Amino acid sequence: MRIRTAGVVALFALALAASGCGGDSGEPAAKDTPKAAGGKMVIWADDKRTAALKPFAEKFGQENGVTVEVQAVSKDLQTNFVTASQQGSGPDVVVGAHDWIGNLVQNGAIDPVQLAADQKSALNATAVKAVTFNGQLYGVPYAQENLALIRNTELAPEAPKTIEDLVAKGKQLTASKKVTETLCLQVGQNGDAYHIYPLYSSAGGYLFGTGANGDYDPKDLGVGKPESIEAFKKIGALGEKGAGVLKRSIADTNSIATFTGKKCAYLVSGPWAMADVKKAGISYDISAIPGFAGGKEAQPFVGVQAFYVAAKGTNKALAQEFVANYTTTPELAVALYNAEPRPPALTAALDQVKGADADLAKFQEAGRNGQVLPAIPAMAAIWDPFGKAEAAVIGGADPTSTITAAGKTISGQIK
Repeated sequence: MRIRTAGVVALFALALAASGCGGDSGEPAAKDTPKAAGGKMVIWADDKRTAALKPFAEKFGQENGVTVEVQAVSKDLQTNFVTASQQGSGPDVVVGAHDWIGNLVQNGAIDPVQLAADQKSALNATAVKAVTFNGQLYGVPYAQENLALIRNTELAPEAPKTIEDLVAKGKQLTASKKVTETLCLQVGQNGDAYHIYPLYSSAGGYLFGTGANGDYDPKDLGVGKPESIEAFKKIGALGEKGAGVLKRSIADTNSIATFTGKKCAYLVSGPWAMADVKKAGISYDISAIPGFAGGKEAQPFVGVQAFYVAAKGTNKALAQEFVANYTTTPELAVALYNAEPRPPALTAALDQVKGADADLAKFQEAGRNGQVLPAIPAMAAIWDPFGKAEAAVIGGADPTSTITAAGKTISGQIK
C-alpha cells in the first residue's frame, strides 16, 4: 500500500443481501455450479492481478458456458467502479482493498458474499474480520499486508527495541557519513497517515474508538483529542525542526530507493518493497516497527485485498460462485502471491509459499498486533486532513493548533 486517498462520497444506499451459493472449500464442482446460457461475466482488477486471474477466469468460463473477461483498470479503480455501478455499466466482480467496503456498501455497489463455515475457517481470522461490515461478509480476502521495519544488517545488525534506539544508531551512521538519512519513512509534502500511524499509535493517538461489538465508531473521533495532540508533539520532535529524522523530502517516490541506494539503514515499508530490496542485493532483515520508549506498542495497519460481488452485475449468481468457490482455492491464491508477494489470507496457500519466502512470516509477525485498517465510510474523511497536519507538524508547525484544526475539519466532513 502506498498513500491512501479519500474514497468517493455519494448518497447512502445500503446493499441488499444477495442470494448466493455456499459450498465447501475444495475445487468447485460443476454439478453445483449455476449455469449460464452464453453471456459474459466481467472482472475488474489492477494490472498485476489481471494477468494472474486470466487463466482461472478462462477455466471457470469454459466450465460454466460463459465468456469471462478480466479487464485491467490501472487507475482509480474504486472510483471508476462506483461510477460504473451507478450507471449500470460496471463489472460482475471487482478486486480491491478492504477499506473500500464502507464506501462501496454506502453506494450500493457490492453484495454480501456467501461462504460456508469451513471456508471462513480456512482463512486468516483477521482477514475475515477486515471484510466484515455491519455484521456481514462483503468480500473474500486473498492477501494481507502491513508495514514493518526493514533494515540494512550491514549497517544496523540489531533490531532496535525503541524508536529512540533507532534514532541513536541512525545518528551514529550519519555522523560517520555511512548514510545520509536516519530513517526512510515516507511523509511527502501532503503527509501519509498510513505510514505514520505506527508512531502515532505508540504515542497514544487513535483515529476511531470502538463499540461494544469491536466495530469502529465514527462518533468517537480521536483526531483533535488530547491523546492525538500529545502523539503529534512526539512526532514533531522527530521532525525537521527537531531531531531531523522525519522529513517531507522523504516521500513515496524516493523512500524505497533511498534505502536500496544504501543512503539510510532503516526503511518503514511493506511487502511491496521487497522486490526492489532484493534486486539491490542488500543484506536485510525484517522486524516490528519500534515504538516510543515508555509508550504503547507501535501498531501498523493491517490491510486486506479481496474479491467483491458487484450488486448491479449482470451475472450475479455466477459472480457469487466464482468469488466463493474459485477465489478460495490454494491454486488461485498462490498465483496471486506470485504476481505480487503479499502473505496469502488462505492458510493452505500461505503454507505452500512460506517455505520458500522467509519474509512472509516476518511481515506477519511484525503485524501480529496491528490494527485492521478502518473500512467505515468516515475513514474517507481522515486521509487528507490528517496527512496534511502530519506534514505541517513535521515541518515545524505547532502540534496543538494543527491537530485541533484537523480534527474539526474531519469531524465536519463526517457529519
